[in-house]
Formats: sequence, structure tokens, C-alpha cells
Amino acid sequence: MNYTIHTIEDWQKVVDTIIPELKHNIFLLKGNLGAGKTTFTQFMLKKLGSNDEVNSPTYSIVNEYNTPKGKVYHFDLYRLKNIEEVYDIGIEEYLDNAFLCIIEWPEVYEEELYGLNYHTMSIINTGDEREITFD
Repeated sequence: MNYTIHTIEDWQKVVDTIIPELKHNIFLLKGNLGAGKTTFTQFMLKKLGSNDEVNSPTYSIVNEYNTPKGKVYHFDLYRLKNIEEVYDIGIEEYLDNAFLCIIEWPEVYEEELYGLNYHTMSIINTGDEREITFD
């Protein structure tokens, strides 16, 4: 699926379309700095019924949110340099115990997901708009 974001309100339309398509608890979120990964996550968590304040996990590496369907963990792996650092944060336990894990900057961990089912969303900031692909 492809989407174009022109205004902040367009994020809601994207979330409304994607949530019914979620079949797996791993959601890889790709995009350059400032593309809108955390903005998307804010809209996603609100739609999932969370009342928690959603912030970027850049410094904490992982944030935990409550939803009526279960825990959502929001990761930012940008600062992690290798797969050992990913395992050191206990990512496998999070994946095993979450309704949903949203992973920003997943490239350092992506090879380890071979054989698992997950969704991928890419956001490209073109300057005036965001181009989104979701599978």
C-alpha cells in the first residue's frame, strides 16, 4: 500500500487503513531523521486506545505503552552499533510479550528476523510531503 502525507491530519487516514491490516506483532518503521516515524507512532497508539504520552525512544532505546489489546513497545535502534547491543536490551523478551513492537531504525536487527513474520513501513520525506509504503 502507498500513501502520501500532505498535512498532519493525513497521518490519521494512514493509521485507520493500516491497523486493520496488522497480522503480526513486529512493525519495522524506516525513514530518515525527521520523516515522521514518531508522529506516525503517536497516531497509531492513540488509535489503539492508549492514553499514554508517546515520545521518541531515541535516548531510552525502548518506550512501553499500554493499550486495551496489550503492551506496545516502541524501539529506536539508531544508536545501537551491532547486533550484540540489540540483544543486550533484551529485544527477544519484548517481542515475545507484546501485542505490538514498533521498531524504528531496524536495520541493525533486520537480518535476525529472517523466518519471522513482520510488517515494514517506509517513510520518505520529500520536503513538501511524505511518501509512505506499507507491506
